[in-house]
Amino acid sequence: MFLEQIRKEHHSARHHSYAWRLDLDKKRFRANDDGEPSNSAGKPILGQIQSFDLTNVLIIVVRYFGGTKLGVGGLIDAYRTAAKFAIEEGKIIERQVTRFVQVKFPYPSMGGVMKILKDFQLEMHSNKFEIECELVVEVRLDAISPITSAFEDVDHVTVKLLP
Repeated sequence: MFLEQIRKEHHSARHHSYAWRLDLDKKRFRANDDGEPSNSAGKPILGQIQSFDLTNVLIIVVRYFGGTKLGVGGLIDAYRTAAKFAIEEGKIIERQVTRFVQVKFPYPSMGGVMKILKDFQLEMHSNKFEIECELVVEVRLDAISPITSAFEDVDHVTVKLLP
């Protein structure tokens, strides 16, 4: 979709080389030279994505032929530099990965549960306060272990990670 849009906007350009990387584990990626010599365009772009440790990103470098042949080394340098400038001049948005955690407990355990909410500065996503209480909190992935352990230390509390 983005690539087709860029191709339409720059229809007279010779090459629309690109690289992308997706997901937290960074195992989904692709680099495309778009007719340039093998590994002279897409791979240098991908290399910059990797060196800045980015994910969920697509970089397309549009190249018009200006009459001077760059050679493979010159192409690699040009694509690498263009990708680096794009990253440095672009806006990098950092997102926290979270999971929802369900906490079930009897009403008498309310004080201990509320203390943990306060200590970890957690906000309730949903709640039900009856004889048997239940609440759902959103927790950063890197904090799940200490938070679930804290909840489990309170008597009669059960904790479950939601899908």
